[in-house]
Amino acid sequence: MALLVIQDQIPYVESGTYVAYNNENSGVVECLKKDGIVDLDSEFQSAPDWVSIQAMINSWLADALTYELWVGTDGRSAYKIYYSDLSWPIGKVLFLKQVYSVKQRLGITKDNAEHREDEIYRRAKIAYGALSTKLGEQNFLFDDRPSSLDATFLGHVLVTLHALPDTSVLRSKLLEHDNIVRYAEKLKTELIESGSSSSGPQFRSVPSSSTPRKGPSNWSSKPKSKPKREKTEEEKTFKRRAKYFLAAQLLAVLLFLSVMGGYDSGDLELDDEDEGISFN
Repeated sequence: MALLVIQDQIPYVESGTYVAYNNENSGVVECLKKDGIVDLDSEFQSAPDWVSIQAMINSWLADALTYELWVGTDGRSAYKIYYSDLSWPIGKVLFLKQVYSVKQRLGITKDNAEHREDEIYRRAKIAYGALSTKLGEQNFLFDDRPSSLDATFLGHVLVTLHALPDTSVLRSKLLEHDNIVRYAEKLKTELIESGSSSSGPQFRSVPSSSTPRKGPSNWSSKPKSKPKREKTEEEKTFKRRAKYFLAAQLLAVLLFLSVMGGYDSGDLELDDEDEGISFN
């Protein structure tokens, strides 16, 4: 039986003595394939359009999302998600270093910045159009059965829809394709929301190991703790968007595991010290 856990913001799969972490060896999906646990792609890899679709998702769309996060929105979303908890000098330096690294990887310079932006968005538009046509009204990209490309694409779509701001260029291009949006929302509902309903198995949220529980105190003289500051709407929005980066990884792994005989949504543990993962 496979156990899917999110702990310290890294999803991993545990089955007996076997453990696969999502931040190692190309992620959980690739680990499961390389280690011979499960390979959902074996019958699809000979399909004539497998390679081209894989390239569009893993190259064109991955580059577009990276660009949108770190450059296209002036990095505001990425900064809030990754560095807002750090002190200003440290967070700012790490952020600028990452922006520089992203620009280098995408081949962006001062001279070609506008041209590269147009090219990145143009490729994303082509990729969304091709994937929308391929998907049609099917449940998955290939033969109505999930593949690793569905897992990767699902993660991309959910991050783009829910973690990027409403003004995002990439998000607006994705929203042009209603069937892709329906595809992602349907899978999100089936894999997460239906499992947390009262009629289905409950997802457990366990406290972080770095935040031990405290028992009741009998010291009457102990001063009352300071009331927690109410978060502003802007802070709540950024928090919700940040959680979608984690949630998208979780959903991608869930989709890949959904056809494994030993998995059910009751084997899911969520480890989050704040509000849990919310899709509202």
